[in-house]
Amino acid sequence: MRSKGFKFCIHIMVAAFMLGNIMVAQADYLWLEPAQDGVRAYLGLHESGGKSDPASLSAKRAFLADGKDLELQVAKDALQVATEADGDLRLTAQAVGQDSVLHFYQAKLGRSEVKAVNDLELVPTEPNGNTFRLVWKGSPVAASQVNVSTGEGWIRTLKPAEDGSVSLKTPFPGLYILEVTARVNGSMTYQGKKYEDVRHTATLSFEVQP
Repeated sequence: MRSKGFKFCIHIMVAAFMLGNIMVAQADYLWLEPAQDGVRAYLGLHESGGKSDPASLSAKRAFLADGKDLELQVAKDALQVATEADGDLRLTAQAVGQDSVLHFYQAKLGRSEVKAVNDLELVPTEPNGNTFRLVWKGSPVAASQVNVSTGEGWIRTLKPAEDGSVSLKTPFPGLYILEVTARVNGSMTYQGKKYEDVRHTATLSFEVQP
């Protein structure tokens, strides 16, 4: 089961700040799912079925690895992406949550691409593989754990190997969602406002066919 508070540690300094420990009680995340009319993005907790209003998100962008933007619309309980393109799809968004916490959401659908594009991203070590590395702004980092939720209600916590990678078995067909969250150590000024609590959340979702 997903623990009420979990830690995610990054052990190296990257860019101008460090990501560090985080304790989150059932924090929302953004994930992508294939749909009959394209792709849908949901904000909430997949494992509990809880979904939040996506209208609260700002700076929303859906795009492919080559930088091509995709049409994005806000539906009742989801963000709708219209696409027939090949390759992995990414969606990023931001939100200011309770207690003025600044959230950066970074979601990816597909595991064919092994090069990270988002600031924080889980990438497979080989196309369509089951071993993943966490990458922060182009540099591999180590997470203390990665949370997994599936369309069948199967929930797991992955612990990293000595090289920092995590491996996942996919024993049944359906949707798999991997999620990890990190906090920026120290305050951050963004768009002219200072935030004492800044968090990055990355998800990777993919379907296993029968």
